[in-house]
Amino acid sequence: MRRSLAAAMVILFLIFFLPWLWGEHSPEEEAAPPEDPPVMDEDGEREIPPAVRDSGRTLRVLVQGEVVEMTMEEYLRGVVRAEMPASFAEEALKAQAVAARTYTLYKIRGGGSANHPEADACDDINCCKAYRSEEEAAQSWGMATAVYEEKIRLAVAETDGEVVLYDNAPVLAVFHSSSAGATRPSGEVWTQDLPYLQSVPSPEGEDNVPNYHSKETFTLTEFKERFIASYPTANLSGTPSNWFTNIQQTENGSVTSLQVGGVSLTGGELRTLLGLRSAAFTISFTDSEVVFSVTGYGHGVGMSQYGANVLAQEGKSYREILTHYYVGTTVGVFQD
Repeated sequence: MRRSLAAAMVILFLIFFLPWLWGEHSPEEEAAPPEDPPVMDEDGEREIPPAVRDSGRTLRVLVQGEVVEMTMEEYLRGVVRAEMPASFAEEALKAQAVAARTYTLYKIRGGGSANHPEADACDDINCCKAYRSEEEAAQSWGMATAVYEEKIRLAVAETDGEVVLYDNAPVLAVFHSSSAGATRPSGEVWTQDLPYLQSVPSPEGEDNVPNYHSKETFTLTEFKERFIASYPTANLSGTPSNWFTNIQQTENGSVTSLQVGGVSLTGGELRTLLGLRSAAFTISFTDSEVVFSVTGYGHGVGMSQYGANVLAQEGKSYREILTHYYVGTTVGVFQD
């Protein structure tokens, strides 16, 4: 009887304990290490990590005509406040912070702007990027100011020093509000065709972009006067539908080139002349008017801000968003 009991105990030992000793337990049964929770301060609020790299770089910024010294961290907060709705998803705001940091470093490394040699950056959107102080933002944010400001600060701090890199150098990280289903190659809009600024799909649409479709209407007289003031050789006689010829468009509807009254120009040039929201437009006519039906907003090159927000809502990280819009790039810290 004792021998039988001893044998039974040996068998139980072999069945239950040897596999554990030999390390043959299933990895799925191991408890996964817990994710680090967000760092909270003594008041139970999310703590903003120090932006060591950004706070260590000082910039001279031309703001409302005056050169102001501030850290990169302070500058980026102002740019993100001005350039992207603070209601957007956190990962989209982070992507915006990295794009703005990258654009700024790209410009500085290229010698800055001849428009303001005394400053590294300015608040003119036609030269650099928009800038908005915390006080200015609060005037429009109202009751949401505390929440929005925390999101902006986190977006900058949690991407501290990160930039978009191509061949180990910061890229020309341009961005726009919304595209017409796909972004545009830089060579189609400007003179330089950069390998990382190519056309990629962008998921935003009329369901998640205010004024995604818009219209601009001109009387025939208004259109004639405005166009001939810039292109005096144009022949705008006869039937208005015959004024516009040889219209070339991309698959997503962006006009690359056309002729108006015999004058050749790009869709971007006509967009600028008429103040259209983008170069993705079609043209129709009434008895007395020219109507431009427009999709999207901006030049269409680089990161779409509304597209970035949709991707963030779908679970994409800011790095995934950036490498989607800037083709063949990586995101990392640049040592200059």
